[in-house]
Parts: sequence; structure tokens; C-alpha cells
Amino acid sequence: MQMKKIVLIILYLSAALLGCQKDFLGRKPSKALLVPATLADFQALLDNNGIMNKAPTYTLVAADDYYTTDKGLAALGTIERNSYLWAQDVYAGATSADWDKPYQQVFYANVVLDGLKNLQQDSASLAAYDLVKGSALFYRAFAYYGLAQEFTVPYDPATAGKVPGLPLHVTSDVNLRPGRGNLQQTYAQVLGDLQAAAALLPLNPGFKSRPGRPAAYALLARVYLAMQDYPHARAAADACLALDGALLDYNMLNAAATRPYPAALPDGNDEVLFYSAFSNLVFTSSSSTLTLVDSGLYRSYAPGDLRKAVFFRDRGNGVVNFKGSYSGGGLVTLFAGIATDEVYLVRAECAARSGDAASAMADLNTLLAKRWLAGTFVPLASAGADDALAQVLAERRKELFSRGLRWGDLRRLNQDSRFAVTLMRVNNGTVVQLPPGDPRYTFPVPDDELRNSGISQNPR
Repeated sequence: MQMKKIVLIILYLSAALLGCQKDFLGRKPSKALLVPATLADFQALLDNNGIMNKAPTYTLVAADDYYTTDKGLAALGTIERNSYLWAQDVYAGATSADWDKPYQQVFYANVVLDGLKNLQQDSASLAAYDLVKGSALFYRAFAYYGLAQEFTVPYDPATAGKVPGLPLHVTSDVNLRPGRGNLQQTYAQVLGDLQAAAALLPLNPGFKSRPGRPAAYALLARVYLAMQDYPHARAAADACLALDGALLDYNMLNAAATRPYPAALPDGNDEVLFYSAFSNLVFTSSSSTLTLVDSGLYRSYAPGDLRKAVFFRDRGNGVVNFKGSYSGGGLVTLFAGIATDEVYLVRAECAARSGDAASAMADLNTLLAKRWLAGTFVPLASAGADDALAQVLAERRKELFSRGLRWGDLRRLNQDSRFAVTLMRVNNGTVVQLPPGDPRYTFPVPDDELRNSGISQNPR
């Protein structure tokens, strides 16, 4: 009965979304469809993992964790292939799930937040009310942050108030057209939602697919890092790790297994603070012999570093695939959520940038001690803050492989000449390059959105 109720709610919301499109004007949702109205309804809506626990995927294709061959390119769909080659026209007239899915999450979150305004709170339901409201705020922030990493220019504190942001929908009224605003407003919305969520969410929400207070602080740390606001990122990481700093000991994993990690859902991986996943693509298939791990990165894992065997499967003849998704268990989808290892690395980077090399190396060594073969790890030392920063960023590159964070890191770090890189692809013998600061680090807004909303396109 509960599943039927969830389906009816989803059908109602789908009809409401369709109602904002020209072809569906005047068409009303069926009265048989259930309008969400209770805390249980709202929680069921947010527990729809197929919608609420998904992250934008094409930046994973556009970054430099993987590469493919000419044969591999020919096997890809249009958007995957164009994302990989940083093409001027990514979509060729098609819609983009990377735009549509997060905005669907925003809409669902807004339905919940608007609906909660009509509910009377009482002491018996206060904890459930706070969980639902905090979760909706978190999901909206998670969606807008993911959209910003793909569809707005990299955050620069000096220009954020002058460049376009995202259309910010903060109500479920689909007839409102908010326009793009500026990037500072986009990030302010994300920060405000997360700060409010952190005050409402419980320490342990019961399932990894639901956000808790540590996840809210962890996402705050991620957002502040993207903004290059390192003091606030460090404070948010502190707040997260004070509540939950668990790390897996990789010595306890079976490195030879096809999927070495425990299932993240419902609550099996102690490092996972919030579960989200990428949609399955041909490009990121773990069984593909055409999409390969960057060979230089693969060689960078030292003897004794268990991540090399836990993360990767070496098939020989230069074919290396990734198998180390934190989704774990029988799940084949790649993990796109939040875990404590990322938070340690955020705090370490922020400490190094503040000149606190000792704290940076302490966090880095805390993490790496759990990643190396027992009895072989020698704690790293630094020659100062700059050296500590370089070491932290090198380990960030190795630790967070295929989490969807690399694209954001490239956008941020390319603003610093010390860490800027030029990406390269080879397509039928032609070298394609993506230099630092290139406009192609910002994906174009899909054509259908431009037609329906009238917002401006991103330069490409």
C-alpha cells in the first residue's frame, strides 16, 4: 500500500511538471492522483532514490580520470562523445539529464518545503518534521551545487557577483521564471540551505540515502572549497569530523574482489555520509575495455598503497578499469555522494593554505595510515606549507578517483598557475586540448531550456 502511495505522489508531481510546458497547458492532473500532504508523504517523496539520490554525470566524462580509444568513442552516445571531446555543441538538440534531473530534485524539495508550511507542528512529530525539512533543504542545495559545477563558470570571488548564476527556484510554483541572477546569489542560496539543514538534521538519519548533520557540514566544506573560502571550508570540515570521522581500514578489504567495498546502502560503509550515484553510462562501465584509467595516475600509487589494487583491475596490455566505487556490494553504479575521506582532505588542504603544515600533514597521515599495507606506512613529512599543500593535492587526486569531484577541482585549481593543467584527447589522430580557463569548462545550457525559459546561453 505504501509503495502504491509513493507511485501516486510521483505521478501527481510528474503531471505538475508537465503542466508548465506549452503542450500541456490547460491539462489538469487526474483527481485520482494523490497530492502529498502529510509528513509521511513528504518523507516518501524524498526517499525516492531514483530521483533524489542522483548526481550530474557528464563532468565525469569531461574530466581526466579516464580516457578512451577511437573505437571507444564510436561506441558512445552523442552527449557522452561530445562531452569527452569538449565539443562546442554538446547536445545536438537533445535534452540533458544533467540539467533536468537536478531541477526535478529541486522541484520535489520545493513541494516538500511548501507543503510543510501548511502543517501544524507538535512535540510528538517534531523530530520527523525537522528531518523532512532539513532533508529537503539539503537535497535542494546538493542539486544546485551539482548544477553550478557544470553550468556556471568556475567560482572566482572577485567576479562572482558579475557573472550569470543558475535559475533559482525556491517555490514549487512552476509558472515562475526566476531568470539566472548572478553566481554569488547561486552560492549564497546553497550555503543558506545547508546552514539551515545542519541545524535541523539528526546525527544519524538511519539510512545512507538520507542526509544527516555530518553530511550537511561535509557538503558545506565542499561548497566553501569550490568558492576558495578556505577558512570557512576548514570550519565546516571540523564540524563534520567532530561528529563523524570514521575511516575504513583498507587492510580489512578483499582487494581481489570484483567489488571490494561493503554495500553503502542501507548503512554498510562507515565512511559514507550521504549516498548518491551517477547514472550508468557506456563511458563509465566497469567492464569496458575501451574506457581506461589514466595510465600516469595508475602508476603513481606506490608499493604498499592498497588503493592501487582496491580501486583498479589491471587486465594486462595497458587495460586498467576502475572497480573501487563506494557504492559497494552488488551495486554497479558509481558513487557520487559524500564520504569522510574527502572531508579529511578538505581540512588538510585548508590547513596547508593557512600555513598550518603540521595540521595538514596530521590529517593526511591519518587518512593514509588506513590506506597502506599494515606495518609499511611511514608518515609523510613536509618542508613547509607549500610542500604540504602539494602533497595533499596529489593525494586528493589519488583518493577521490571517479567521485565526480575532479572536474570541480580542475576548475578551481586552474586559477592557480602552480596547479593548472592542460587536458588533451586524441580523436582519429587529431589532438584536442582544453587549456586552463577555457570557456568549455562550462557546459552549455540545453536548447530546450533556452526555448522554454528565455535565459541566456553560456559562452562556449
